[in-house]
Amino acid sequence: METILAATDFSVNSAGAADWAEQIARARGARLVLCHAVPPVPPATAAPEFIALPPEVFEQEEQRAREFLDGEAAKRRSADLAVETRIRVGPASQTIVEMATEEKADLLVVGTRGRTGLERTFLGSVAARCIREAPCPVFSVPPHERENLRPIHRLLVPTDFSDDAKLAVDVALKLLGPVSAEMKLTLLHVWRAPIIFSPWSSFPMPDLERGASEEAKKRLEEVAAPLRAEGYEVDTKERSGEPADEIDRVAGEVGADVIAMGTHGRSGLSRVFLGSVAERTLPTAPCPVLTVHSEGAGS
Repeated sequence: METILAATDFSVNSAGAADWAEQIARARGARLVLCHAVPPVPPATAAPEFIALPPEVFEQEEQRAREFLDGEAAKRRSADLAVETRIRVGPASQTIVEMATEEKADLLVVGTRGRTGLERTFLGSVAARCIREAPCPVFSVPPHERENLRPIHRLLVPTDFSDDAKLAVDVALKLLGPVSAEMKLTLLHVWRAPIIFSPWSSFPMPDLERGASEEAKKRLEEVAAPLRAEGYEVDTKERSGEPADEIDRVAGEVGADVIAMGTHGRSGLSRVFLGSVAERTLPTAPCPVLTVHSEGAGS
């Protein structure tokens, strides 16, 4: 890993994301690039009820942002960590994705909420768009992680047995941790039985659910076996229910340091199963979430 890009809006939450980015960069010997997207000057017709601000207001904002970003870089820069800054005017998510592409980032780190503190606003919605569009894996950090920086020893990997879900395991281990006695993985599969609205249905649903549970256990063991052969400690869990809810619940149960998951499901569409599940997991996740898709996994 060579480059980690950390996006910041100068909120407390994004400072926490930068802390995580710094820790990963130091551990992997990567350069850290702190970036900020300055909101563009709105067109005169965008909101005619508001008075137009003079251009120098936006120029001053950009200058202040640049000074603050340089200050953040100076605090984190050291003999063993190269820290650079990038600042650009443009819509947040689009601009961050463009910078990640230009920097050939191996990992993009973002906070899941911004200065408003409201769920899924600013960096919340930016994070959701980044996990769909970024050219690399995205490490999303929730607000409560600001004071909870720690080594990564426990990974929770939800899987639907798709290629992207399998790739999430490989990328997480490559980016976040070496083989060690402290590194443990939990593989999780969540399944749901379809709801049949019919008074005439007599299909034995308990038998179907038992079959789904047994099949999930079998396939989880197939995924776990080669990882154990490589020296990792791996346990498996299968659950029935709403995937995002169960992922968050199991993450709390196993004390996950990071949830690593694919963003595309078995159909290959951008917002199905693990894609939409990943976005629903982000706002309430008890720990950072690493999202990976095949188009943005890197080499």
